Amino acid sequence: MSRKLSAVTAVLATVMILSGCANTVRGVGRDVGGTVDATGAAVRDVTR
Repeated sequence: MSRKLSAVTAVLATVMILSGCANTVRGVGRDVGGTVDATGAAVRDVTR
């Protein structure tokens, strides 16, 4: 019984950790996209 409980706990912990990683990767993607947009806007301002 305790072995089964340990396995279930390990699986739940792994799922929570992986979902946190997915959110982090998504956030990094948004940050990079924002940086690209800001750089593009700065270039347009300089060329005017």
